Amino acid sequence: MKVAKKMIDLGIRVGDNQKLYCGNLKISITGIAKACEVDRKAVMATINSILKDEYLTIIFKNIIPAGTLLKNIAQNLGLGVIEIETQRENNGILAEISKLTSDKNLAIRQAHANDTEMESLPILTIITETSAPDDLIKEILKIEGVMKVSIY
Repeated sequence: MKVAKKMIDLGIRVGDNQKLYCGNLKISITGIAKACEVDRKAVMATINSILKDEYLTIIFKNIIPAGTLLKNIAQNLGLGVIEIETQRENNGILAEISKLTSDKNLAIRQAHANDTEMESLPILTIITETSAPDDLIKEILKIEGVMKVSIY
C-alpha cells in the first residue's frame, strides 16, 4: 500500500513494460523504494500485483501528474496562500471559498484539495494572485466543514 499510495500522490503510472513513469519521465524502482522505505522487491511486487488486476491496471496505467503546487513558492512569486483544514465530509467548501474570494476581488490562481479518502485531515490549498486579507479567516471559519484556516 505504501508504494501504491506514493505512486498516486506523485502521479506515477505503470507502463506496459513494468516500468514506472511520471509523465514521460522514467522513474527508478530504487528511487520509489527509498521514498517508501521499502526494498526494490516490494516495488516490483506492487507493480506485478497492479498488472495482474484488470481494474488496478486501468487505473495505474492512466495516472497523470497534476502539475506543480505553488504553495511553497507562492511568496517568492508574490502570490497568497490560504490553507483550509476540513472535515472528511466537506461538500461545497470550494464553492464557498470561490464566492468569498470573488467578493473580495481576490483571483484564485490555483486550488488543490487532498483526497478525502486518502487523508484523515484533508487540506484545501488555495493560491491567490495577491495576499488574502486577514479578515477572510473569520468568514472562511463560518463555512460548514472548515476546521482551521491559515493565510500567508
